[in-house]
Amino acid sequence: MRDELLLGHLEELTSKLGIKTRYERVHFAEAVDQGGICRVRGEYLLIINSQATTKEKIRITLRALKEFDLGHVEVLPVIRKLLEKTLR
Repeated sequence: MRDELLLGHLEELTSKLGIKTRYERVHFAEAVDQGGICRVRGEYLLIINSQATTKEKIRITLRALKEFDLGHVEVLPVIRKLLEKTLR
C-alpha cells in the first residue's frame, strides 16, 4: 500500500477514535520528536510536524494508536500488522 494511502487510512482511524490530528510546523531546535499525542481539555490531540516525511507521520500515528483499545473499531489488516510491529 502506498504511504499516502496508508496515512489516509490512519487518519480515518484516529478520527473514528475521537482523536483530533493537527499538522503544525515545529521548529527543529525546539523539537525532541516529530510529534505525539496529548490530552487537551479532556480530548486527545495528535500533533505532527507538517514538515515530517510521510513515513514519519505514519510512524507517529501508529505509535499514538498503540495507546488505544481498537477492539471496537474496524481496522484494516495491514494496519493491524503494522501496529503489532510498532514499539510504544
